[in-house]
Formats: sequence, C-alpha cells, structure tokens
Amino acid sequence: MAQPFDLPDFYMPHPARLNPHLEHARSHTRAWARRMGMLEGSGIWEESDLEAHDYALLCAYTHPDTSAEGLALVTDWYVWVFFFDDHFLETFKRSQDREGGKAYLDRLPAFMPMDGTPPPEPTNPVEAGLADLWARTIPAMSADWRARFAESTEHLLNESLWELSNINVGRVPNPVEYIEMRRKVGGAPWSAGLVEYATGAEVPARAAASRPLRVLRDTFSDGVHLRNDLFSYQRETEEEGELSNGVLVLETFLDCTTQQAADAVNDLLTSRLQQFEHTTFTELAPLFAETGLDPAGQAAVLAYVKGLQDWQAGGHEWHLRSSRYMNEGAVDAGAGGPRLGALPLGPTGLGTAAADLPGVAGRLGSRRLRAFSHLPHPVGPSRLPDFEMPFTVRLSPHLNAARRHVVEWSHRMGLLRPQPGHPASYVWDEADLVDYDFPLCAAGIHPDAAEEGLNLTSCWLTWGTYGDDYFPAVFGRSRDLVGARACVARMSAFMPVDGSAPAAPANALERSLADLWARTAAPMDQEARRTFRATIETMVNSWIWELENQAWNRVPDPVDYVEMRRMTFGSDLTMSLCRLGHGRRVPPEVYRSGPMRSLENAAADYAALLNDVFSYQKEIEFEGEIHNGVLVVQNFFDCDYPTGLAILHDLMKSRMRQFQHVAAHELPVVYDDFNLSAEAREVLDGYVRELENWLSGILLWHQDCHRYGESDLRRLPGPRGIGTMAARLPRPALGGAAAGR
Repeated sequence: MAQPFDLPDFYMPHPARLNPHLEHARSHTRAWARRMGMLEGSGIWEESDLEAHDYALLCAYTHPDTSAEGLALVTDWYVWVFFFDDHFLETFKRSQDREGGKAYLDRLPAFMPMDGTPPPEPTNPVEAGLADLWARTIPAMSADWRARFAESTEHLLNESLWELSNINVGRVPNPVEYIEMRRKVGGAPWSAGLVEYATGAEVPARAAASRPLRVLRDTFSDGVHLRNDLFSYQRETEEEGELSNGVLVLETFLDCTTQQAADAVNDLLTSRLQQFEHTTFTELAPLFAETGLDPAGQAAVLAYVKGLQDWQAGGHEWHLRSSRYMNEGAVDAGAGGPRLGALPLGPTGLGTAAADLPGVAGRLGSRRLRAFSHLPHPVGPSRLPDFEMPFTVRLSPHLNAARRHVVEWSHRMGLLRPQPGHPASYVWDEADLVDYDFPLCAAGIHPDAAEEGLNLTSCWLTWGTYGDDYFPAVFGRSRDLVGARACVARMSAFMPVDGSAPAAPANALERSLADLWARTAAPMDQEARRTFRATIETMVNSWIWELENQAWNRVPDPVDYVEMRRMTFGSDLTMSLCRLGHGRRVPPEVYRSGPMRSLENAAADYAALLNDVFSYQKEIEFEGEIHNGVLVVQNFFDCDYPTGLAILHDLMKSRMRQFQHVAAHELPVVYDDFNLSAEAREVLDGYVRELENWLSGILLWHQDCHRYGESDLRRLPGPRGIGTMAARLPRPALGGAAAGR
C-alpha cells in the first residue's frame, strides 16, 4: 500500500541509546501479558502481535539507563496502555458504544487505590493488568507522585470518550482543541510520570506545578504525539476511521495537501522541541532560586529533563522500526527519513540523527533565527475581518454611572499619576481612561448586573489593563525582571483569604488591588477566595513571562503563546467574575471537567485573539511588542500580514464553532454523567449565556473604544515613531467628561 506522504526531515538533537537489558524485558513482558490474559483468547492480540510491536524495544530506547527490573516494569506499563488502546478500539470505538465505554472506564480508577484499599476483582485483561502494575509500582514512589500519576492515567482513559464522541459526529477537531485533548488521550503526560520512576528522580512537589515543569511536560507530550501522528496517519485514517490525528487536523484546517499538512506538523513538532530546550536553559535556574530547591531537588529535576530527552530520541528510533507504523524505507534512509535522499552523506542507523550536521543546521537555522530577530516596522492600520459573532450584545442601564465611578475611583487610587520612584509609571491620564471606556466592556459582559456589581467589574477591568500597561513601561524597557518579580511576589499580600488585614500598599497598583479584593472577597468563603486569588496570581505571573520573552526578543512558539495568552488577557479572572454568583450549587469537579474547560478555553481564545487583531498596529508598529497572535502565525508560517491574519481569523472561527458545539452537544452529556440537579443544570445553562455575553461584550468594546485605532495612537503625546512607547505628558483634565460617554 502506497504511503500517503513522504516522512519529513525530523529535528532530533539527542542521539538514541539502547538499554542493555532489552532481551530480559522482552521475555518478561511476554510472560506477563500472557498471564494477564492479553494474548491468545483475548480477541485483541496474539503473541505475534506483541512480538511485532516490540514494546520492550520502545522502552529500551526511551529508558536507556534503567535497571533490568525497572525496564521490565516500565515495559509492562506500555504493553498495558497499548493493549487498552486496542481493546477500547475493538470493543467500543468500532461499535460507537459510548455508554458501554463510559461504564468500562468508570471502573478503572478503583484499580489504583491511594490508601491501600484492595481493588475489586478484575473482569478483563485491562483491569487485571492495571491492578498488578499499580501494586508493583507504588512502593517506590511518594504519595504526591501517586496522585499525579493516577490523575494522568485517568485522563488517558477518560478522554478516550472524547475521541469516541468525535467519531460519532464525524467531527475533525480544530488545532488548539486537538493539542489540548491529545495530551490527555495520547498518554505522554502519563509517560512523563513513568520517566520519574525509571530515572529514580521524582520531581519535587513544590516545583511540579510550576510553569517551567508544566511546559517541559507539555512540550514533551506534544513532541511525542505529533511524531506519532506522522507515523500513524495511514493506519489511523485508512484502517481505523480515526479523526484525531494532527496531520488530518491541519489538512482540514489549512485546506492543504496531505504532504503540506505533514510538513506543517513536523514544523510544529520542531517548534515544540525547541521550546523544551528554551525552557530548560532559561527558566529552570530562576525556578530553582524562587522555590529554594536544594541540590538534591535540582539534580532530580535535571535527571527528569534528561529522561524526557532520552524518551524523545528513543521514541523516534522505535517509530522508525515498529511494524505498527508507516515507516517504509525510513531506517535505510537514516533517522531523518527518506527525504534525506537515497545516498545519505554521513552515518545512518541507530543514534545518528545528531550526526547529520547539514540537516541539523538547516533545521536549526532560519526558523529559530526568525523567532529572535523580529524588529518593529510600519504595518498600517489594523485590518479587521468580518468577525463571526452569533450572540447579540446587550448593555447594562448602569453604564454611565459606572463610567463616573471608574474615573473617581482611579483618581482616588492614584492610577492617573506617576508613582514615587518610577517616572515611567505615568501610563495613563484621565483622557486615556475615558477613551479606553472599560465600563462599556463591563456593561456588555454583565448586562444584568446591579449598579454596584457593574462598578466592581469596571474597576477590575481597569486594574487589569492598567497593570498590563504598567509592567512593560516600568519594568520592560529597563529589563528589570528582578523588580517585576518582586512586584508580583507582593501582590498576594493584598489578597488575604483568611479575612486578615492586607499589607500596606506602596503604590497605586497595590492600593487599587487591595481595594478591589476587599470589595469582591467579603461575601466569599475561604475556598472561594483562594480560587479567585489564584486567577489573579495566574494573570500577574504571566506578565513576567511576557517580560522575559521581550528581553530575549523571542516571538513565542504558537502553542505556548495560545496557552499563555489566556492568562495574559486575564480570561480566567474575568470569567470567574461570571461564576461568583454560582455559589455551591454546582459541584467543583464539573468546572474541572474536560468539556467545561474546553468551553472556557474556546471562549478565551476567541476573545484574546480578537484583541490581537485589533491591537496589531499598536503592538507591532508603536510598541515593538512580540506577543501578538498575528505575528506569531506570521513567524511560524513565514508569511505576510494578510496571510497571517487570515489563518488567525480561521482559528478564531473554529474556536467559536467549538464553543457552540460544546455547549450544544457536550455539556448535556456532562450534566447526565454527573447526575446534576435541575438547579445545577439551570445555573450552568446560565453560565453559557454569561460567556456568550462575555464574548459579544468584548467585541463591542473593541469596536467602540478609542485604544487601538491609528488616529487614537497617533494623537497621543510623546514620541510616536517605530517601536516607541509614548512618554507620558500631561493632558488637560476632563473633569466629569466620562459621564457623557
């Protein structure tokens, strides 16, 4: 059977190595799989299937330094997970039996007891294998690791329902949705947990949830999955009817040939691996200092990083050899695949990818250099496409009162004057505040709010945008990352969750935060305050990420950008203002469910990318900014402004369609899965309408405020040349002019 595309030239800087205990793992796992009932008689595999797939070879490549006993256990885990995948396919995917699949999956967590409770009696090879593996693994690992690994295993299992649902409706996911869900169903975060076991280096609990470790885990996961998609495209699309494959996703989204889509997937794979490297070399050292990790903890993190690198290299080598995948001629042509040419100039075979110096230089060359070489340049007025907005905007009748309140409050907090010791902190005056018209945004987001509620939302929007302007003005141009981190570290002191008095504010940013926190958190219980505070901490920490990229002059990797953009835009903060009135009527696990996160992320991405479209000239031409979705697309595809805008707009439209799809088709299933009460269902239906208001209100604000248009940008005082940040000069006070807007 002809291959649908030529395998691309892969970027793989780490040579693969082979564990010397390979044969021991092969014989051990063969006997184990038979004992668990996975071979003859299972209806899924025969021994010949296990031999052909050779999971022991996969583990010997991906864990080259693990002991014989450790390699045998890890190999058994991989045999189990691949057997599960094939068992679920044959039993539930082919018959599209979602109800049966859910009942099957709901039993599996019981075979990973956290407290030593005996598991139930297994009824199939998947349950038997999981019970055996869990009992053999957990004695060597901490309670923290067990919780993390159990969670990633449950994600791996449960998100199979997402794939099944997409097959049921014949729906190919959009690229952002696909990346997010592939991490869960593809199993690489689960593999990362086994790397900790195999290397004997647990990630310390205080660092495990940090951005650098999350990015390392996610980039590792994306690299594993995107590579697998390239090799498995033919089997998945031609034999299994699979719609969740990265090549198919980009082929559909970009409306391009299969070969072009495969090359684009490989470009994204390369970008994710280079993001892994950038995070390792630039973010781990600050993390060690901030968390106070001792040398043993630092060594554990670095051993874990090395283990992830070994997995990438070994996983690639295994894909070149396994009968499970499309790899005809790949080994003979060298680790980079047949497109390197029939007569490779240099060594070929195991571990030689890094020896292809001309190829490596090309893969490292223009794309990576482009990311660090952006310069501000004229782009002209931002081009605005015909935005897809299926929801009708409504405005609160308290809009004018909120406008008056925001002006008075901003003066009282000191936001409209320079801060002591920071002349560059004079980022707004009253005329700017009136032009930006944050109450208009609040009035669209919360059209039914009472006057005090609208005032509060207006002030939160004002504070968040002020902070977003304040950080690059005060800390960005001077590259004062130490000062920025100190500023962020102080903010939690102005948001006490126990009702204690906040710290004494030193500037307007802190004073206004303390005021807003007191007004917002008073009616909350401690858990709600803690959750709400986390949304603010997430946003302000993302401003540090922007400053760090600015210091490197590095246009972000597209996946990292989309995920961080939700934070820098303050999406979780403003969405949480919608959730404040829900109280305890909805179980918290519902908000953590995959469909609910998918709904919120789709809305957040549409709104944040909408902002990027409007602010393109402001950021690229006037501010020298690199955090803009249109620029990120231009950099990744090496295309011009109109092409980048068209691709970004297509992504926005696909995210809007996903929002509507989840609301119409996936949330009702969540309601049933959680057996929600009529009251809880009504609350969540109302939340969907609130998010619809959130989206339509944000679009109206961008269209009607005076922050992004070329005429608004050019009339501000101070230098207006390429890449300048306006030096604030006083403008006449407008008094009560805001009330007339």
